[in-house]
Amino acid sequence: MNSETKDIEARARAIVKNGGVRSAVERGDIPQFQSVSTVEALVLGLLNQGVRKFLGVFGHGSTALGEVLSCYEAAGALRMWNLRNETEAAHCATMLKWHYGETAAVVTSIGPGALHAFAGSLAAASNGIGVYHIYGDQTTHGEGPNMQQIPIARQGGFLSLVNTMGSGYQIHTPESLFTALRMGAATVFNPDFPGPFFLLLPMNTQSAVMEACNLLEIPEPPRCAPAASMDRKAFIQATALARQARAVTIKFGGGAASCGPEILELAELLDAVIVPGAKMSGVVPYSSRRCMAVGGSKGSICGNFAMNEADLAIVIGARAVCQWDCSGTVWKKARAVVNFNTRAVDAGHYNRTVAVVGDAKLNLRAWIEVLKKEGFAAKTAPSPWLEINLAKKREWQEFKKKRFENPILFDPLWGREVLSQPAAIEAAYRFALRKGAARYFDAGDVQANGFQIAEDEAYGLTFSDTGASYMGLAASALLCTALADRPVYTFAFSGDGSFTMTPQIILDGVEHGARGCLIIFDNRSMAAIAGLQKAQYGNVYRTKDSVNIDYRALAGAVEGVNALFGGYDIASFTKALEQAYAYDGLSVITVPVYMGDDELGGLGVFGSWNVGPWCDEVQKEHHRIGL
Repeated sequence: MNSETKDIEARARAIVKNGGVRSAVERGDIPQFQSVSTVEALVLGLLNQGVRKFLGVFGHGSTALGEVLSCYEAAGALRMWNLRNETEAAHCATMLKWHYGETAAVVTSIGPGALHAFAGSLAAASNGIGVYHIYGDQTTHGEGPNMQQIPIARQGGFLSLVNTMGSGYQIHTPESLFTALRMGAATVFNPDFPGPFFLLLPMNTQSAVMEACNLLEIPEPPRCAPAASMDRKAFIQATALARQARAVTIKFGGGAASCGPEILELAELLDAVIVPGAKMSGVVPYSSRRCMAVGGSKGSICGNFAMNEADLAIVIGARAVCQWDCSGTVWKKARAVVNFNTRAVDAGHYNRTVAVVGDAKLNLRAWIEVLKKEGFAAKTAPSPWLEINLAKKREWQEFKKKRFENPILFDPLWGREVLSQPAAIEAAYRFALRKGAARYFDAGDVQANGFQIAEDEAYGLTFSDTGASYMGLAASALLCTALADRPVYTFAFSGDGSFTMTPQIILDGVEHGARGCLIIFDNRSMAAIAGLQKAQYGNVYRTKDSVNIDYRALAGAVEGVNALFGGYDIASFTKALEQAYAYDGLSVITVPVYMGDDELGGLGVFGSWNVGPWCDEVQKEHHRIGL
């Protein structure tokens, strides 16, 4: 062990002993001014921000960082998990923050590994999840092209790339680290719309030493209180619109995750019905009489009706992604919009809008008080607006019930009767509810059926990446059960296509002690896209495969995986779920599911979408509505 490593380990022990850098300095256990490498200062800065979990794949572009992390892990300051795929690492870090509120850093080398992680960062960027990404970068002295750099003669190639996804900083000189850390904290811990922050480490600056580095210059994260709107005029205008309205619908997205009580109270005051975004199940209890089901391009009978018929739309914490509002065509009768959002660009998304910019919870509370002062009160008897929406919700429940009560369909692909995907997902979802387990849904038909099925009474255990719809996220995120401080048992709902895109969980889950269950709903098809092709052109093209994969055997080849077959009926599938839940480790259940034209094999499509041959019609409708 060289003297430099001994110094790093001594600092690490002192920092752990004192609970932080500042405390260690102020108590005299370490000098304030020391010779510290760039990567060690980076680790100290991230520790200051509460980042103690690192995961990823090392390469020649990150060995210096790896050495520092090893010293600090030995002292108990942090933990590093080595994985087999950088995209998997990005997905796991995203879910660790989303589900558990724990900020992690993804570590990769330069080149393809960084690009894998960068691709995975799309989910964090789309869903407003603050995570750190640390990539190796090309050297700064220009001695020649580096292996695996972006092969173009341009300064800051990786920096230009990452800035298209969010914010990044190339630590071109050691002393620039302090600014990088401040900018990173402002992004990762942003109270309005956080996202990924990319720290780029040129290979020659990682080990560069800052002589007499001031350890107290290493920044700590700022405390940013949520901001409320002081624009009373906006609340008065919104109140006037509410007084004129006869059919009010509240639609909310990810920015309203903490606003359940306010949304319910507002709905009572306005005689409104509530439509949750696809990933927001449970923010408002599904059993609430004013809560309809999901609305949008996939949507539901009741959710889309509530949006189509509203004369006033209240939008809370949403970007209005295309499928969220049927590519701008869902508010067919809305004369105006009241939009609560932290970002002006989102608050002003629609025409004829009263924009209320700032923290949604604070601003909803302020508007509720204004409404009460203006004489608004909950109605004692159901209005015609509420009655017709309740009828639509009953219709939707019967629609789903019919499919769940007819769970088995003949599928020529399998040459026998198998479970329909809605019935299989519903059985697994209900099982997870009974166990208090988390539910992660992968992109595709599994995700679409999942958010139509979900009927949560509380928020925080059902997660669906509708922001990016990144195939493989749910399977990869099962690793969170090994990383989180207080993990809960988790079921990952994944299609066969999503699993095969990022299958490393069956290896890394065992390696690191994951406890959860991956359910592979196997229809040998990209069913969501196949269905779209059939609806648009009457032809399914290159969205099916003919390779028969025994996923039970594949997963069972990994020692430590509890590989199970889900069978062909609900009873067999439930038995497999029980066996999985009882296993202290990672289980994988494979269940064949139906894919075909029988209407009982799916949960329907109830909205428009600006894709393919539908574009002309949808765009005309969007401009007719004029929102």
